[in-house]
Amino acid sequence: MSRKPYIREMSKTNWFFSQPRYMRYMAREVTCIFILAYTILLIFALKNLADGPEAYAGFLQALNSPLGILFNLAALVGAVYHSTSWFNVTPQAMPIQRGEEFLPGNVIVGAHYGGWALISLIVLFLGV
Repeated sequence: MSRKPYIREMSKTNWFFSQPRYMRYMAREVTCIFILAYTILLIFALKNLADGPEAYAGFLQALNSPLGILFNLAALVGAVYHSTSWFNVTPQAMPIQRGEEFLPGNVIVGAHYGGWALISLIVLFLGV
């Protein structure tokens, strides 16, 4: 019997490149940075709104710059990817049991997408 067990070598920095599902996992985790950055942007928007109309107008003008539009577009893409990837793994993370059987995964995913569409329509209707 060997005194030294076999320990598989694993890189600490790029282990997720070994399988596509690990890469999708890391992509979902990285999109949290966009969510955080957009949250901070909203906090600054509230601060400028509290500082008065001139400060808020300057903030809106900065958002209309090409860099502001690019940031909002990147945040939107990150949020959509983050949401859809979480919706697609929901059946594994939250299986719903009815009696002895589990609810099919496509029903759970479809309910999440339906809720997302409904809330988006409500926000769109209230924003008009």
